[in-house]
Amino acid sequence: MEFKDYYQILGVPPEADSKVIKTAYRKLARKYHPDMNPDKGAEDKFKEVAEAYEVLKDAGRRAEYDELRQYRDRAGSNFEPPPGWRSSSDFGGAGSRHFEGDFSDFFNSIFSGAGAESRQQRSGLRGQDAEIEMPVFLEETLAETSKLVEYLIPVYENGQLSEIKKSLKVKIPLGVVDGERIRLKGQGGAGQGNAPNGDLYLHIRLVPHPLFDVEGHNLVVTVPLTPWEAALGMKVTVPTLSGRIHLTIAPNSQTGQRLRIKGKGLATKSGTGDLYALLKVVMPPSANDEVKALWLSLSESANFDPRAQWSN
Repeated sequence: MEFKDYYQILGVPPEADSKVIKTAYRKLARKYHPDMNPDKGAEDKFKEVAEAYEVLKDAGRRAEYDELRQYRDRAGSNFEPPPGWRSSSDFGGAGSRHFEGDFSDFFNSIFSGAGAESRQQRSGLRGQDAEIEMPVFLEETLAETSKLVEYLIPVYENGQLSEIKKSLKVKIPLGVVDGERIRLKGQGGAGQGNAPNGDLYLHIRLVPHPLFDVEGHNLVVTVPLTPWEAALGMKVTVPTLSGRIHLTIAPNSQTGQRLRIKGKGLATKSGTGDLYALLKVVMPPSANDEVKALWLSLSESANFDPRAQWSN
């Protein structure tokens, strides 16, 4: 079995903290998302990046993976899990089916438990459920939208298990949130005899946005300001999911201030969240002698010590 180096896939060192891992995932997910990248192989790369993040974002799964990674280094290139290995991560039962079909055989062998055939035996004649990731852009949550999904469902023929690809156009309801689970009845594997088909479950995964962070139903956008803009105040154009707006920055604004823009967050089934503009004062990258002289003059005129309280 091919061992997957999730750190290498995300381009981060093994000692990377969760923030570095999240940043790398957001960048790569945006780069390889099929809706953004038409290149052949982009979708496979997107799934590989999602699989790596699924493991490394969780401290427990990451610890288990690191243990296996060390075991791989000792065992050599032909990797197999240690005898008796069983993940303690919560992927047992129905939850494990969410990853099979989306993620690799390596992932399923490490974190899934029993295979498709044994699950079919346990579920009797009813068709097997299918569970897939559904990437959704933040902009797509503002209104009901339709998306084409393709997934694999198991088929038994002459006692042999195989898989076929199925395509389906599904409606994504207004106001979906990250992690939401949508059931499509009867769209899973075919039942045997007169038994019903299994169901298809869509797991909503909001695609990371290059500008906005998500906090529940609210959004946060960082607004860079020059020191003079923060000191004097101004109107600045701020992006939202539905267009640009003009925001008034009060004089003497500070880094870290959050300005609320009502109703410009994510849609919900009962209303709309808010957008928060997070102010960040940014210094110019360089300064010539004239600019330095002006800064010196300002420091003398302002007579301000931001650390004065330290002497109290």
